[in-house]
Amino acid sequence: MTLTAASPAPPASPALLHQVGDRALGWLDAHRDFFRLTPEDRATGGATVERLKPIGELASNMQVLFREGVAGSRQRNRAGALLDFAWRELLDGGNVLAALQHDEPHSPVPLEVYAPFHELGRRHVGLEAALAVCRRTGTWTALEMAPNRRLGVLNAERRLGLTPSTDFATALARTWLGQLPEPWTVQLHIAYDITHTVFHLTNWGETPEGIPPDIAAYLTRYLPAWLDDWADLEHWDLLGELLVVDACLPRPTLDARLWERYAAAQAESGAMPIQHALPEGAPDTVFDQLHHPTLVAAFASAMATSRALTTGTG
Repeated sequence: MTLTAASPAPPASPALLHQVGDRALGWLDAHRDFFRLTPEDRATGGATVERLKPIGELASNMQVLFREGVAGSRQRNRAGALLDFAWRELLDGGNVLAALQHDEPHSPVPLEVYAPFHELGRRHVGLEAALAVCRRTGTWTALEMAPNRRLGVLNAERRLGLTPSTDFATALARTWLGQLPEPWTVQLHIAYDITHTVFHLTNWGETPEGIPPDIAAYLTRYLPAWLDDWADLEHWDLLGELLVVDACLPRPTLDARLWERYAAAQAESGAMPIQHALPEGAPDTVFDQLHHPTLVAAFASAMATSRALTTGTG
């Protein structure tokens, strides 16, 4: 991996940043029914978990749009309708999460998926009571998981207004990013670990000051090179996540050169491919390949637009 970034470019225009998110939200809305759990999904615990993750990501995206206040009236109405659809029809008012919690009492997935809905005023008393019981067990804190995954659970607890079950700083110190290793060792899976560590530290971009100063300085120094590398590889999913990290820094670059390449990769429909061009195939199969990078595009757009309007750039 190279670590020499190109000369700094001017920041992207808020209009371009906003357009990426508006298109992405349109595609997500048009394909909302593909988020549904099928009877086959419900019959298999592992399949249910995999189908629930995109629903949690969808809710987190809507929460970011509402929080950052950069959505126009059309976007805001669409986001509200999508959130209601996800809660009422996809999760049956939280009953789907409560059923999974009953079947897998110590799975953190119901907690993590529920967190953004809870922040936005959706409640399921039975699920909260079951979570309270599980969190009192030693198993809850003893469960083995990747360090950045542990941060995600702690942040979900924080989003529900609960005291994190273990020390946040200790959990951060165990992550790859918390140890500030050699930047040239970053590969695909490490890069995703980096982005999610930042998401959990900042509560999905809400508190950029949640990034400790030494980590912020490390990212400010090396993120431009990582951005260039993944843009050259046309890995739009990871590039989008790294653009969110940029928007969480004290002085984001919002690099116009990178954002123009990212926007050019987006289809007219609003879909964003994972890498290179859009895939072909059956609609449900294509959806499974596109929903994550398109959700990331909506997230990156909301964060970058907000920062472009409210703070200076580096």
